[in-house]
Amino acid sequence: MSAVETQVDLTSCDREPIHQLGHVQSFGAMLVVSSDHYIAHHSANAAEFLGLEAIARGDSLDSILPAQTLETIQDAAKWLAEPDDTERLFSIASLGSTRERFDCSIHRTAGLLVLEFERHDPAGFGNHVASIRPMMNRLEGIEGVEDLCQAAAKRLKALLEFDRVMVYRFHADGSGEVIAEARESAVDSYSGLRYPKSDIPQQARDLYLRNRLRIIADVKDTPVPVVPAQRLDGDPIDLSLSTLRSVSPVHIEYLRNMGVRASLSISIIVRGRLWGLFACHHYQPRALPFSKRTAAEVFSQLFSLTLDRAVHDSGAARRALGQNLHERLMTRLAAGADLRETLEQIGRSIGDSIPHDGASIFIDGDYRASGHAPSEDEFRQILPALNSGPAGRILARTDLTSAIPEAQAFAGRATGALIIPVSRQARDYFILWRRELKQVVTWAGNPEKPVERTAEGERLVPRKSFAAWQETVEGRSADWTQAELDLAETLRITLLEVILRLTDAAAQERKRAGEQQDLLIAELNHRVRNILNLIRGLVNQSRHETGDAATLTTLIGGRIGALAAAHDNLTRDNWGPTSLKKLIADEADAYLGAKTTRLEVEGRDVLIVPQAYTVLALVLHEMITNSAKYGSLSDQSGDLLISLERNEAGDLLLGWQERGGPPVRAPERRGFGTTIIEKSIPHELQGEAEVDFALGGLRARFTVPTRFLEETDKDHVVSDLKDHADASAGAEAATDLPQRVLLIEDNMIIALDTEEMLRELGVPEVLVSGSVTQALRAIEKEAPDFAVLDFNLGEESSEPVARELARRGVPFVLATGYSAKEVRFEELGATAILKKPYDKSDLAKALAKGA
Repeated sequence: MSAVETQVDLTSCDREPIHQLGHVQSFGAMLVVSSDHYIAHHSANAAEFLGLEAIARGDSLDSILPAQTLETIQDAAKWLAEPDDTERLFSIASLGSTRERFDCSIHRTAGLLVLEFERHDPAGFGNHVASIRPMMNRLEGIEGVEDLCQAAAKRLKALLEFDRVMVYRFHADGSGEVIAEARESAVDSYSGLRYPKSDIPQQARDLYLRNRLRIIADVKDTPVPVVPAQRLDGDPIDLSLSTLRSVSPVHIEYLRNMGVRASLSISIIVRGRLWGLFACHHYQPRALPFSKRTAAEVFSQLFSLTLDRAVHDSGAARRALGQNLHERLMTRLAAGADLRETLEQIGRSIGDSIPHDGASIFIDGDYRASGHAPSEDEFRQILPALNSGPAGRILARTDLTSAIPEAQAFAGRATGALIIPVSRQARDYFILWRRELKQVVTWAGNPEKPVERTAEGERLVPRKSFAAWQETVEGRSADWTQAELDLAETLRITLLEVILRLTDAAAQERKRAGEQQDLLIAELNHRVRNILNLIRGLVNQSRHETGDAATLTTLIGGRIGALAAAHDNLTRDNWGPTSLKKLIADEADAYLGAKTTRLEVEGRDVLIVPQAYTVLALVLHEMITNSAKYGSLSDQSGDLLISLERNEAGDLLLGWQERGGPPVRAPERRGFGTTIIEKSIPHELQGEAEVDFALGGLRARFTVPTRFLEETDKDHVVSDLKDHADASAGAEAATDLPQRVLLIEDNMIIALDTEEMLRELGVPEVLVSGSVTQALRAIEKEAPDFAVLDFNLGEESSEPVARELARRGVPFVLATGYSAKEVRFEELGATAILKKPYDKSDLAKALAKGA
């Protein structure tokens, strides 16, 4: 069809690839020189073309080219850094008698420098270069790939003045199609014709990626040999990057059969891939000037970028459609309905976007189908073949029977399949089916190239007829378009999200974040090491505190609890800025009990970023603990005022004033708690900390730099804790304890610690189990009065135990690091959530609620 190359023949194409034919076209001349500027090879017409009496192998360039020309070529050669680089020079001179000016193309091959000369076109040179900008300007604003290609074909025809300019696009199967055409009215149209993959073999496609432009000035031209044809080592000269290289006789015959006398092909390369070609035909010989070809090549490069933008815009539109599809499906499934039960609704939701005749879903061994689809028995026959495919990748087939013979059993109902895996391992699927659609494909002549036998062996014969040839294709469905495949990928992600949401929370997270698993593990490892390091530091520094072991244990436990509460608040907001008043409220609730009614917080709330939040948590914990032990909240009359305000620089000024308590004395020794109060904020946040042990009550002011702050429209009210505090006090006072408590905990150390705390609270009998099976056996033997269930037990959860206890009417609490929303404790029947890490007072409250 166009200036595209075919294999030379079936027996010799491996011995003589298309880029090593050893001949060049006669409208130019070639010199191949060594590194020391001596001619190693030349085209047989070089001497005559350059106006010299003789050029022989071994001549030096300075005997052929003027010193200025030679210097210009040397400078250009310095820019040939990459293997496929090419440089161009315009209007240079030789030493020939004609004194003509030449254009020159320069590239390297296997240590040699290749110089190709063509006659310079002084009249059109400036116009050719200047034409590129207006050509590109006329393409701006055109939307749609085919409209853009049609406009580009029209502009390129105006520049080149060929009889026909086509845009030839490659399909996924390797065949090509003319999607745009600009032509003279007297020539036939090739628009819409398809060409088989064999018209442009892979070796030719690879060459089009390396060398964008291919010209044939006259199919009746007699090629000029390169002398000598081989290198000293016996290898032929590689002419892959040559602009003058000749083409295979088969391709010349191909063009002659079309009646074409001259042709030009220009690659369209999008993101490193051969997207298509500009294919240009002329019905008279046409030696296009080098400068005009260069302008056409530059236009092709700029057009490729514009085309890339159009393809991207088209992809963006598909993604928007995919997002709309996602939202519609999520709306239908938001209520948590079983995906299998809503199959027909899903089919209706996606029917406009991805036309299909039937749908099937196979999840956890359960099969459902609607419309034209295989039965369950028929589907299970093809299931082994589906499971052998790559996990997580969509498979689109128009003729499923060609890949899976067992699909012949339902070919009368469905021949095409869009198979969407909806699990990380190949076992669950959502499949859209299409019925057979008889198609008529219009080829440019018979797509089957005939082979003839010659004395040299079998040889491909170029097509002699290019009239439209129609082929009826049966046993296939309509093609699945790229737009539909993109939507199917969106659908896959949506369905995967729905399925994961309906499964165990831990398994859901593992599946959803499978691709990010290594990153998440590394981040988790980093954070765990940091917090363990911090806890080790707290324990190590706290050993200097005075008091017995029990006092020290309580002290360390309180500090660790403050860190846990701070991290709980941070993770509740997805590790984002978190309310300072919420932090104050949590500390007050945990360590003051009913005394929170004597705490007043003035000023507007502010959000603290994560890197500063744990620092403030430790400082506030120490301040409130000291106030409850020694300060204004240690007796029945004092109170505490915390003020929040911002200075002109935007920094937070946190004021602390204790009033009405016992007389204050400065500590005789500096403990670790004092160090935390005075040095944490200056050291870690570069802020300020001032503490005044005034006789009438401790006063302090802390300055937190503005970079650790964010504004908030909400204002957490600390006084709302009053009712909760009263309730907590009442809980701690409760004496009606259960006699027999079941404890499920898979971590031995935590189990031992919890058992000890329960016994210290007065529980006579504690039954410890490490798994669901052990716990159910204990319940069956004798039901407990109360239970503390660790919700997440590694590879299982305690949900079966929770449901059995609820059935028997036994109260229980769930111990977990998850939030209440994630655990669904009310749905399971738990009386409360026991947030990890918990202490004896937390257990006391839990027991009181279950009493």
